[in-house]
Amino acid sequence: MRDMKKSRLGRGLDSLIPSESAIKPSDVQQVAVSAIRPNPHQPRTHFAKEQLAELADSIRTYGVIQPLIVKDEGGGKFTLIAGERRLQAAKLAGLATVPVVPREADDQDLVELALVENVQREDLNPLESAEAYLQLHNEFNMSHEEIARRVGKSRVAITNTLGLLELSEAVKKALLNEDISEGHARAIKSLDTAQAQNAALRTVVGQSLSVRQTEELVRKLRGVKPKKASKAGQSAEIRNLQDELRDALGTKVNLQHSRKGGRITVFYYSDEELDSLVTRLMRKR
Repeated sequence: MRDMKKSRLGRGLDSLIPSESAIKPSDVQQVAVSAIRPNPHQPRTHFAKEQLAELADSIRTYGVIQPLIVKDEGGGKFTLIAGERRLQAAKLAGLATVPVVPREADDQDLVELALVENVQREDLNPLESAEAYLQLHNEFNMSHEEIARRVGKSRVAITNTLGLLELSEAVKKALLNEDISEGHARAIKSLDTAQAQNAALRTVVGQSLSVRQTEELVRKLRGVKPKKASKAGQSAEIRNLQDELRDALGTKVNLQHSRKGGRITVFYYSDEELDSLVTRLMRKR
């Protein structure tokens, strides 16, 4: 049963959120706006007021062109699956009813599909994505690799995004307000304390530093000296071997080689990734 569910969810938007051309007129119902409750697992919490107002103006003129996707709860009540922005704009436009297409969905569907819809449409702030990934991990015991497959991103991207939740509140607010980019935030995250992160944030915003300049600032604050350039770069053979190791282990690998020997550094970003690496490396052939 679990494999069947994975297969269905793996189709994401295709299974529960059909394209506009795939919706039949007979599938569409008119439902009172007041009868639709928001998706309780909607990861998106920040909506640009200007864009919402523009959409509301369009809806006043043309109506809601693409139906909302909802779950029929019975008794004339519905839960939104997809279309949060359209629902809010319809309310702003003063509509009494909106077109909907009912679909069956459970709680995990509501989390995953709301996340997938927003990620595919690039609607989420990085912190909103991080909160949604954390919910999938905590409530449904999904690994970073499973989440990555659901949303079409790499496992490293999921882990890095989740790491943003460890930032100080001031840095989180700056990221949410788009005062800094995700690249800035990741660089600042390297600092160990909230005080250090906040100090770096003030410098970054005050001096309009680029991501590269922010990384250099963080290195200085951590007391890390710039690395000296090696006299000879990696050979093509060593680079290829490093890439092969990375692909085989599914994580970042750093291979340093010389005539006298060298070392292989394997990176991991969570306890579960460490367990996975140990299992792979200790597997008997």
